[in-house]
Amino acid sequence: MSASSGRTTVVYFIFFSVAFIYLIRLFYIQVIDKSYELSANNNVLRLVIDYPSRGLIYDRNGKLLVYNEPVYDLMIIPKQAKGTDSVGLCKLIGISMEEYSDKFKKAKSYSPVKASIFEKQLSVTTYATFQEKLYKFPGFFVQPRTLRKYPDPMAAHLFGYIGEVDTATTRKNPYYRDGDYIGKSGIEQSYESVLRGQRGIRRVMVDVFNREKGSFQNGAYDTTAIAGESLTITLDAALQKYGEQLFANKVGAVVAIEPSTGEILACVSNPSYDPNLLVGRERTKNYAKLLFDPVKPLFNRALMAYYPPGSTFKLINDLIGEQEGVLFPSTSYYCDGGYHMGSQTVKCDARHGSIALETAIAHSCNTYHCYVFRSIVDQKKFKSAEEGYQAWRNHVLTFGIGKRLFSDLPQELKGNVPSVQYYDKYFGKGRWRSSTVVSLSIGQGELGITPLQMANTMCIIANKGYFYIPHIAKKVGNKSAVDKKFQEKNFTDVRSEYYDVVIRGMQSVVESGTAAGSKIKGITICGKTGTAQNPHGRDHSLFVGFAPMDNPKIAIGIMVENGGWGSDWAAPIASLMIEKYLNDSISRPELEKRMLNGVVSPKIYQDKRDVVKRDTIVKAAAIKVNTIRAIKY
Repeated sequence: MSASSGRTTVVYFIFFSVAFIYLIRLFYIQVIDKSYELSANNNVLRLVIDYPSRGLIYDRNGKLLVYNEPVYDLMIIPKQAKGTDSVGLCKLIGISMEEYSDKFKKAKSYSPVKASIFEKQLSVTTYATFQEKLYKFPGFFVQPRTLRKYPDPMAAHLFGYIGEVDTATTRKNPYYRDGDYIGKSGIEQSYESVLRGQRGIRRVMVDVFNREKGSFQNGAYDTTAIAGESLTITLDAALQKYGEQLFANKVGAVVAIEPSTGEILACVSNPSYDPNLLVGRERTKNYAKLLFDPVKPLFNRALMAYYPPGSTFKLINDLIGEQEGVLFPSTSYYCDGGYHMGSQTVKCDARHGSIALETAIAHSCNTYHCYVFRSIVDQKKFKSAEEGYQAWRNHVLTFGIGKRLFSDLPQELKGNVPSVQYYDKYFGKGRWRSSTVVSLSIGQGELGITPLQMANTMCIIANKGYFYIPHIAKKVGNKSAVDKKFQEKNFTDVRSEYYDVVIRGMQSVVESGTAAGSKIKGITICGKTGTAQNPHGRDHSLFVGFAPMDNPKIAIGIMVENGGWGSDWAAPIASLMIEKYLNDSISRPELEKRMLNGVVSPKIYQDKRDVVKRDTIVKAAAIKVNTIRAIKY
């Protein structure tokens, strides 16, 4: 054989080998591997996303608080929508032809051949009617999903709400796609990864009449949706609902916590709203109304509003005094109706004469606690007032005030304990002293504390020096959901033996002091009233406490805006909630009736002049959703 014929044979061999490989590959693609048909047969195959049901939410006693309701998104593939009865479709789903045209253009600009949402959240009734007339609407189909439902509307701020993901989220997290829903606030946001589940995908064959004819390849390429885990929360639904009833026609918040675990029993913020308003096709419209409502129903006062704590803060000031070795149970100061330092006077509500610590707590003597503050800051061991104040502030921070508690609820603010730098800037370095900021000792001045922190300080005193970070999750499915950090004790720097005299003083507050009208037969409550000055109107009414005195089961912090004395509204409401939780009944019907029917009307409730203006703003805003910023109170 010649060299040339040998080369020819090699060339033929390579040619036929390549041809054979291509034939084998073509046979494999067309006969064996059906996956390529998925992209080639868009006219007969439809990709349907199976959205998982979000996890259900139960209270600590197993009561169902949040479940799911079926709805349907109307999907469109623009290229296949030729010959659709557009007039009939508009009539069926309740839109105009102009809206139809806009939605069609939007879908086509997204993709002529890919499915996208044409109309969200059709009802079950509309879906049934659509299915009967499916043949009239080629290119359209429905995709099932679920929406949240609240059988007993309450705890709206606690649950939060879900909404459509934004572009930033889809870029950051590959799980989410356009049209997906995500928890936007509250529990829905904190436990999104637990509640959302895992989406599934089905490839469905469709006939020329737009009817589904079964799964492609018997579902070989489908993935199954996995429902979200159910979540049991620490909330006591009965106590939460009762707290919301007591807050009718009032503004403020109340938080109740179990001291031995840090579990949140109730978290009430009022004004509130029906959480069902932020579900379904009316959600955007309702959100805009709530957003511009002058009473701010979307604002969670329990976590995001910080108030001057008033006289409730005296307890912390006393504990710091004991720890610093400048205050003892027998320490006495003379009250002639006020604390005097040069030309400055802090008034007291009575002339208490010479009193010791326990009595000063029971009768909330301003004079006494101003002296305690001065004795701390002006100690000789400190070189300056700034150094003494810094030591005082460091103690306060260990009580979880002035910093975030890092609970499992989002949007929690840290409150405010002013720094040395702040006062140096405000008054000038070296130009201020204890008397300049003495109002801090009675919970006024620049101090700010959230109702959540108020309740947590009561857990600290009930536990004599430590707290568990407040949290809302109890179980995921049948397993404990408690993060390790919620099981760790967080200690203050005040020794445990110093709490006894303060607790006795708190007992006297309710037995014979400023909250004597809120006693409960058979239950020993330890508490402290507060009246916080308010430059914008009537003073705020506060109460903090825990019960029973021995082996405490509930700690509570409450603020009623413009409620006046702490004994007027805050203490009675707190005592009713304590009794409801511990006894599951109320022995003081007259007090209950007065609190349920009582009206505390701050300016925001009385002022309706902005209603028309607000509606105009809502329309002009084009339903643009903005993040609500925290408001200082």
